[in-house]
Amino acid sequence: MLRKEQNDLLTQTGPGTPMGQMFRLGWQPALLAEELPEPECPPVRIKLLSERLLAWRDTQGRYALTDEFCAHRGVSLWFGRNEHNGLRCPYHGWKYDHTGQCIEVPSEPSESGYCQKVKLKSYPLVERGGVLWTYMGPPEQQPPLPEWEFAMVPADRSFMSKRLQESNWLQAMEGGIDSSHVSFLHSGELNSDPLFKGSKGNQYNMGDMKPVFEVVESPGGLFIGARRNAENGSYYWRVTQWVMPAFTMIPPRADHPVHGHFWVPIDDETCWAWSFDYKVTRPLKEYELEAMRAGKGIHVPYVPGTYRPLQNKDNDYLMDRAAQKRGDTFSGVYGIAMQDASLQESMGPIVDRTKENLVSTDNGIIMARHRLLRALKAMEKGTMPPGIDLAHQRVRSAAVVLPPDQHFKEAAKEALLVQTGKEHVTV
Repeated sequence: MLRKEQNDLLTQTGPGTPMGQMFRLGWQPALLAEELPEPECPPVRIKLLSERLLAWRDTQGRYALTDEFCAHRGVSLWFGRNEHNGLRCPYHGWKYDHTGQCIEVPSEPSESGYCQKVKLKSYPLVERGGVLWTYMGPPEQQPPLPEWEFAMVPADRSFMSKRLQESNWLQAMEGGIDSSHVSFLHSGELNSDPLFKGSKGNQYNMGDMKPVFEVVESPGGLFIGARRNAENGSYYWRVTQWVMPAFTMIPPRADHPVHGHFWVPIDDETCWAWSFDYKVTRPLKEYELEAMRAGKGIHVPYVPGTYRPLQNKDNDYLMDRAAQKRGDTFSGVYGIAMQDASLQESMGPIVDRTKENLVSTDNGIIMARHRLLRALKAMEKGTMPPGIDLAHQRVRSAAVVLPPDQHFKEAAKEALLVQTGKEHVTV
């Protein structure tokens, strides 16, 4: 468990907080590219790390991410007119360019130069891999654009979705590195979900309900190995990648696309769950894309016109007690993503970690917390946190069967790094 002050330190990400600073030092996914499809399209409100912002594109198609509110009287610029390479406030006509610079104050004589003194807070917004990424840290420390493998493959080999999660980012991320719950919570989906079924690894998941965890530090975070018994005394290893602070990649199953998440704070009580699937050597098949769009695998169906899951706390996640009793789904909630989210949200907006009783299968979570706390202390002395270096992003998860005398750290060493032109190692 954590002390209250440690829990506060890790869960608070607003301006001026240490954990917020860590997030701001790296590129974060902000929007799907489809949300700003063309020049002068409607702007999009967005809240990240407790900052209310506005994303928009000007006449030339340049992306902008600026303060949501006009510097004059605080009107939301979501109501603004997107015109002639700028966004004009409808209240008194103040106009801003894509950098946030005020370029017109109609009530003031142009020769006064007044508008040159006014500039909205703004952050870079760049498209890569169908995602619009932003960097919210000090400009002089801006790192190179991210090079996660899913964002670097051809567009027809990758799929990305996002959903609102009504809990703090940390309890969502901790669920993403917890392999032990799969044998229970997701047991009904392993052999029925079109993006999971047919893997030999599913048999190992269900055949050994007591995984042994071996957690090893990596340059960017952790390798989290869950070991289960396989045939003839061998072991089935599922090795999850966690790259600080909030990237997780789940081990593959058979020839299905590989998937993972970013858990990006909206504020201290909600986050965006970004979910990607990709294949390295082939385009995604039509049935795979149809399943992802329908909310299978790690994706969800939405409330129309939003990115809020159709199953949410207001409707008890459409829980089906009869299906739970029959065993169709272990928790009564359908869908892998919402099975996770429903339970993580049930903990409350920020879980009280002082009341926990952790066990050996929580070793990945325990070490992730320690790694974050150590990195925050190092940041106080000027050390950049892990996860920003591009080498830390060129990683993979893996599923392997190994003899009992071989540890995944060495035996699967190459499988845990990007191998150009080679598929993930899978079972």
